[in-house]
Amino acid sequence: MKISSAESVVMQALWRQSPRTSEAIIAEVGEANGWTEGTVKVLISRLLKKKAIAAQADGRRYLYSPLVTRRAYVESESQGLLDRLFDGRLAPLVTHFSEADKLSDEDIAELKALIERIGR
Repeated sequence: MKISSAESVVMQALWRQSPRTSEAIIAEVGEANGWTEGTVKVLISRLLKKKAIAAQADGRRYLYSPLVTRRAYVESESQGLLDRLFDGRLAPLVTHFSEADKLSDEDIAELKALIERIGR
């Protein structure tokens, strides 16, 4: 399933706290992104259609909860990025950032520690 960048903003709100009403979602993401109530409701509808979120009736309103975990979303998006830009390989991505001077000393230390853990 493909979740757009706008839809991911709604998902982030639901991953932070759920279940939530549309009013709570609108309050959190609407104004901050310059979106109207209608825009946020369209995004919620799209996510429902994609089965990324579920709606549960609560009186005259609905409570929305994510069906896709943040971890699954990040994994899918990360792999998609690697596939599109780096032939599915991680090393060229890291090389790109190192050559563009985008890796901080902290990033480099974390990568070294990760490689050491993987090598064990």
